Amino acid sequence: MEQFDAIVIGAGHNGLTAAAVLAGKGKKVLVLERSTSLGGMMATGTLSGVQLPRLAHLLYNLNPAVVGDLGLKLDAKPVPTVALSEDGRHVVMDGAEVRFADGTAHPDAAAFATLYQRLVRFGTLLGQLAQAAPPDLSGSLSLAQAGELGALARLGLRLRLMGKAEMREFLRIVLSNAQDLILDELADGPLAGALAADAVRGAWAGPSAPGTVFSLIYRLAQGGGAALPSGGMDAVVSAFAGSAETRGATIRTGAAVQRIVVEGDRVTGVELADGTRVSATMVLSTAGAAQSMLLAGHESYDIEAVRRLRNFRTKGTAAKVNLVLSGAPEFSGLSREQASGRLLIAPSVRAVERAFNPVKYGETSKAPVIETVVPTLTAPDASGKHVVSAVVQYVPYAPDGGWTGTARQIVIDQVVGALDRFAPGLAGMVAASELLTPGDIESETGAPGGHWHHGEMSFDQLLSVRPANGLAQYRFGPAGLYLAGAAAHPGGDVTGAPGRNAALKALKEMAA
Repeated sequence: MEQFDAIVIGAGHNGLTAAAVLAGKGKKVLVLERSTSLGGMMATGTLSGVQLPRLAHLLYNLNPAVVGDLGLKLDAKPVPTVALSEDGRHVVMDGAEVRFADGTAHPDAAAFATLYQRLVRFGTLLGQLAQAAPPDLSGSLSLAQAGELGALARLGLRLRLMGKAEMREFLRIVLSNAQDLILDELADGPLAGALAADAVRGAWAGPSAPGTVFSLIYRLAQGGGAALPSGGMDAVVSAFAGSAETRGATIRTGAAVQRIVVEGDRVTGVELADGTRVSATMVLSTAGAAQSMLLAGHESYDIEAVRRLRNFRTKGTAAKVNLVLSGAPEFSGLSREQASGRLLIAPSVRAVERAFNPVKYGETSKAPVIETVVPTLTAPDASGKHVVSAVVQYVPYAPDGGWTGTARQIVIDQVVGALDRFAPGLAGMVAASELLTPGDIESETGAPGGHWHHGEMSFDQLLSVRPANGLAQYRFGPAGLYLAGAAAHPGGDVTGAPGRNAALKALKEMAA
């Protein structure tokens, strides 16, 4: 039987980060990936012979500590968001700066800058909490817990140092809904809609849901920005994998783990689908929380922990539409450079809320929120064809009647029709198309419920309660098992922080 110091389940960015951190400390590490390719949701796919981002198409919120620890060399250009408008007056958002695509001033530019900068300041306060395990509030105070609570105390002190006015504003808005906050400051329209869409990105929620302001602030705490990497997401995957392998980690694809072996309430390794066993003193799982529990066996957890993990909300509402076009799309009112950024169809805050309503009843929105990237405008494909990559929110896991061919085509046609309104002629250039529903995403990647973040990024599922109270410090049930994926603190997006933090926690406990 092969023997390793650590086994990492999953070769997405968090798994590769954990492997690189562990291997960098001299540990013998094995990464097991059930797919034949690396990267998880960052993996590259093909459609009609053309390479494209299978799922994720932008680098969101990569944690600076991860970049430094792994020595990542990435050429990733921050991209502005272009909020598309039916009247042709598209809005370009670049951080706190806002203007119309033709360069003229936006009437809400000053109000937006004030709101955005305030949210960033609040997010900066929370950012320090992403670098380590959240405070453990579940039991008696230990030396380690005292250190974690110290980070929370420093957060409170920094909030007080911002002054009474800012502290009161933080406390006033932090648990409120994004719709009220945004419309208190901005006129409803594409600018407000874009901000609302970011508050609920990937979530089973509309902007009127309580706590969506916290979700927005929390994302800004991670950096808040999106970047388009040179070489696409495949280059990002290669950078993560290269860091792990350079440090000595072994990566195996096509190796599905069917069981985490637990003996005497301690992990001793894993068993693969083909019956092969691999031994290790610690296992780090980047699968979902409930899936990781089942791999280890629910008998390794008390009844309350099982109940909490089963109630961890993981309803995915974001689907993916990939298109191959015979030519380059031309977006009316946008330069080629602007069209190469992040294009967002979210006409207003109220439109985002209306888009969410049907999914509550298992129906597909007739006017979904769409985030689009055309990567071939900056990195042309050798075939001369172009790619449209669209994340579509809101799409149910399983609509009434199931995902028939007709139901799938309806969503694709909605996306094509929506884009064609802004890029006339695009519909006639579609050479190939595909829809990946939340169910397809779950089947392909293992993401529970097809949720891109492995669970809602809501206030009651973050920090010390992610994925559940008592299981939020990466230690996950039996000794030697750690949760290292997006279901752990600080959550989803391409941060790498859960993998890094879990690996550091495992190293610390191994040395103790």
